[in-house]
Amino acid sequence: MTIAPHTLPLPPVENDILPAPLPDTAFLSRLALRRSTKVAHLQAPGPEGATLEAILRIGARVPDHGKLGPWRFIILAGNDRHAYGQKIAALLSARGQVRETDRLAQEENRFLRAPVVVAVVSSPVESPKVPEWEQVLSAGAVCYNLLLAANGFGFGGCWLSEWVAYDREALALLGLSPHEKLAGLVYMGTPTEPPSERPRPSAASRLTYWKADEVAT
Repeated sequence: MTIAPHTLPLPPVENDILPAPLPDTAFLSRLALRRSTKVAHLQAPGPEGATLEAILRIGARVPDHGKLGPWRFIILAGNDRHAYGQKIAALLSARGQVRETDRLAQEENRFLRAPVVVAVVSSPVESPKVPEWEQVLSAGAVCYNLLLAANGFGFGGCWLSEWVAYDREALALLGLSPHEKLAGLVYMGTPTEPPSERPRPSAASRLTYWKADEVAT
């Protein structure tokens, strides 16, 4: 079933009263089974037009201390995916880091593995009240929300970083300023097969209850 973006509620405006949360089994079931789709299992079509706009709008509904919006999106789609891949391959070649033809071709085709790639840029804002770390966490929440929104529209998604996220020259080619970082590359497309579950740590194994009488003073 395809969900049309126009069937979603209109974006609220400031000071609108939003619906109170209610128990929602379908929503909880989706969260309980959330699973990334491997990039190798993504194909066209991907989200575009109004659907992609809706995914981005939902993705941006994250906790944001100070209402700073310390993140932005860069979309890689169509032929521009290959164009950016060519630029990073040329960068590696010019440095002498990669000389093998096959490996350079792999870099050129890196962003062709899915029909749409959303680069989520962490763009911290100077603030006397909001630490940069909180702003970085907000950008990470955007990446996760994009996965949920893509799944809601029936697409698969995978949140990766890859080497370009830690290479300032590659980031400059993507359009990032020196103070910005790449929170993630969110690949989106149509799954070619259902994802399988992977090992996960149990919440109980990561759980501690704080008790006052057990804290050294």
